[in-house]
Amino acid sequence: MSLIHVTNLTFGYDDSYDNIFEKVNFQIDTDWKLGFAGRNGRGKTTFLNLLLGKYEYSGSISAKTNFEYFPFKVTEPKDNTIDIIENIYPDYLLWQVMRELSLLQVSDDVLYRPFETLSNGEQTKVLLATLFLKENRFLLIDEPTNHLDMHARQIVSEYLNTKRGFILVSHDRAFLDHCIDHILSINKTQIDIQKGNFSTWWENKKMQDNFELAENEKLRKDIIRLQAAAKRTSDWSDQVEKTKFGTKDSGLRPDRGYIGHKSAKMMKRSKSIEARQRSAIEEKSMLLKNIETSDRLKISQTDFYTNRFVELQDISMFYGQKKVCEGVQFTIERGDRVALYGKNGSGKSSLIKLICGEDIFYTGTIRKASQLIISYVAQNASHLNGNLSDYSRDHKIDESIFKAILRKLDFSRVQLEKDISDFSDGQKKKVLLARSLCEKAHLHVWDEPLNFIDVISRMQIEELLLEYRPTILFVEHDSEFCKNIATKIIEL
Repeated sequence: MSLIHVTNLTFGYDDSYDNIFEKVNFQIDTDWKLGFAGRNGRGKTTFLNLLLGKYEYSGSISAKTNFEYFPFKVTEPKDNTIDIIENIYPDYLLWQVMRELSLLQVSDDVLYRPFETLSNGEQTKVLLATLFLKENRFLLIDEPTNHLDMHARQIVSEYLNTKRGFILVSHDRAFLDHCIDHILSINKTQIDIQKGNFSTWWENKKMQDNFELAENEKLRKDIIRLQAAAKRTSDWSDQVEKTKFGTKDSGLRPDRGYIGHKSAKMMKRSKSIEARQRSAIEEKSMLLKNIETSDRLKISQTDFYTNRFVELQDISMFYGQKKVCEGVQFTIERGDRVALYGKNGSGKSSLIKLICGEDIFYTGTIRKASQLIISYVAQNASHLNGNLSDYSRDHKIDESIFKAILRKLDFSRVQLEKDISDFSDGQKKKVLLARSLCEKAHLHVWDEPLNFIDVISRMQIEELLLEYRPTILFVEHDSEFCKNIATKIIEL
């Protein structure tokens, strides 16, 4: 066991006006199983890169340990998996590799297959197994769940629960709850560490937010009272000052020294009240510094002439000669929130693309209501670039509504002016979701919409779907989201 000390850490990118971290102080025990939470773009991956020494910063990070980052870069995916492992960790022992793969429920035969032939889930598990071969390292695990199906997430969560000495970035609530004992959260103005899992941290945060909101309400009333008092005193001071010169008709010569002294005294009192007011406002801004806003979202789904949107009967799909799935049949009707379940490679994305009209070879029958408008969100958002104004124009959506949704999803005003290629993965995914929410569609089809999306935004999207009850077909591996949202489950 050793400690990682972070002292007065300050860092900002060269092209940014604001620092991501400003004089941050905390310490981490290298024996912890540490979850890492925070909204998209707050600097989670940046902090991991600072630990790895990739950027210059002010302040200090002192640690008597080496850091190891996941995921590893695989430069030669055509090589056999065992060769990939050797490139990452030349000192591996085969029995240790086989032990870790067994714990992750991966067959040994993957070691002698080209790495690129493994499923996304198998690749993730192999790289995690390799990561935990390395001893005397503090492990930085960055979003391992994005390519894992629900069953694989459960296996990896059980695996991590037996380990310790890591920081885990994940937005899957159930996943975090099962395998961490501390949580590190990036708030608006600070980094906070608490003992416990995600659920205990979230309950504590809600209680703290409610306390601060109650205190703020009392403070707001006090500010109104101070403002009124300051205005009255200022008005009195002005009235007294005017009497120094008397009036034309009175013929009296006022004592200007006395009146000036009285006016100055009242002005001083006015300034004192104004100072108290400014102090109270500053106190208010400090009090509410870490409350996360999560305004309600809206969706533009339009009415349709029929209740039945899509019907599939005995669908089988093929990649070349390989049958991906068979015997699939279900209907999508008005108000259905249909979750597609299945292991990676079971055909979920292919089925979604088929419904959206892509050219995929299949047998069976698919019926779609004529003039059905579908809004589709793809898994991958990495290709996005350009500015948001052009993006909204190209997709024929209202720019002001589009940007308002992004603001509700925690985009700053400055962020709205940046090129989309500079966004984090989570922010790019939010662009796809915001565009979909703006489109006047009958059916929304979302393929893993929550990949890289922070927890608070996930909760916003849940509230949206429960409030507006749109017709939606989705693939998602976040078990908590599916449990809360799905009205119909189709398992492939």
